[in-house]
Amino acid sequence: MPRPRTSTMRWWLGAAALVALLQPRSAFAQTDEIQVYDGGLAEPGIFNLTWHNNFTPIGVSTPAFPGAVIADRSWNGVPEWAYGMTSWFELGLYMPLYTHDKMTGWGLDGVKLRTLFAVPNAGERRFFYGVNFEFSYNARRWDAARFTSEVRPIIGWHLKPVDIIVNPIFDTAYDGVKNLEFVPATRIAYNFSPVWTLAAEEYDDFGPVHNFYSPHDQVHQLYTVVDRHGGFFDIEAGVGVGLTSASDRLTFKLILSRDLNKQPIRPH
Repeated sequence: MPRPRTSTMRWWLGAAALVALLQPRSAFAQTDEIQVYDGGLAEPGIFNLTWHNNFTPIGVSTPAFPGAVIADRSWNGVPEWAYGMTSWFELGLYMPLYTHDKMTGWGLDGVKLRTLFAVPNAGERRFFYGVNFEFSYNARRWDAARFTSEVRPIIGWHLKPVDIIVNPIFDTAYDGVKNLEFVPATRIAYNFSPVWTLAAEEYDDFGPVHNFYSPHDQVHQLYTVVDRHGGFFDIEAGVGVGLTSASDRLTFKLILSRDLNKQPIRPH
């Protein structure tokens, strides 16, 4: 596999970061995707489909703004379409984002474009890194801001059989650098075999970097997650509990993933 040109990769990373960070996100607890990124990329020329779903049987019942989707008893999800461009660059499209909640019923929430850059063969390295950029167009019911973006650095270690992965995420509604919202995600996993993995994940929302929310108003959720790799599709299933009063009390997540045009490896 050809190695990336370091100067080209740095140029793309710098340009994307400048666009995402220096443009002028509001706090919003709803999410269509509950996942810690590990730097894994679709192989060049390969399409991947990942279907995200999460259900919150006990959640925050106050809307973040008038007319907003309510987390309590809501079902959120999105198909994520990805294509491997190079050994270090992947393009993704989330469409359609959808939600059903007890106040507004079924509805579409917008679309997202994703660009993911990561060191090649991250899954085979002891130390790996990357960065993901998302650009969102939001329905009025989903976010108070029509346009938002996410910058998600990826840092991790495969210590065999333990994985440690940190995503120190920043969200923006294009309203200034001081209003960047710090929403990190962390994963510690134990790989029992190439097929089964058990993990603990934490998802947090500390608020804008210039003035973090009080501990009472911060969002902190802890998940127990089981992964199964192989077969017709990969499965990631988890249950999360809220650690603060501003967090959803109970959430379930299910992620299904499959390469669409990759030839299966057949035994000789």
